[in-house]
Amino acid sequence: MELPNRWLNDIVWDDHGLVPVIAQDAATGDVLMFAFMNREALALTAERGEAVYWSRSRRKLWHKGEESGHTQKVLEIRTDCDNDVVLLKIEQTGGIACHTGRKSCFFQRLGESGQWEAADPVLKDPKEIYG
Repeated sequence: MELPNRWLNDIVWDDHGLVPVIAQDAATGDVLMFAFMNREALALTAERGEAVYWSRSRRKLWHKGEESGHTQKVLEIRTDCDNDVVLLKIEQTGGIACHTGRKSCFFQRLGESGQWEAADPVLKDPKEIYG
């Protein structure tokens, strides 16, 4: 009898039992965020159809949007050719993936002055999101 989560055995987990994950807007192709998942987080993501990550700083599972309401509906789960990176094609609730209130966590670009500058606007003040 095949285990329902046998596909998880194909993932190449790092020494901490984690795999890097990229969340990509399924409609636009924009990369919204980067995070990590452990085995349980990836299994829950597939089961629920919403992104669940592993927070390395808090050392616990983190259902994206549990505080902000900005959940990620997972439309597709892919891996790269080495099975050591996961790509989630998602629909981002509220259009905000970043805790800074921006669409994407990748909002900083290297400017001509050699300094990082915000390239994308804050869509909603984080104080309004998190209180």
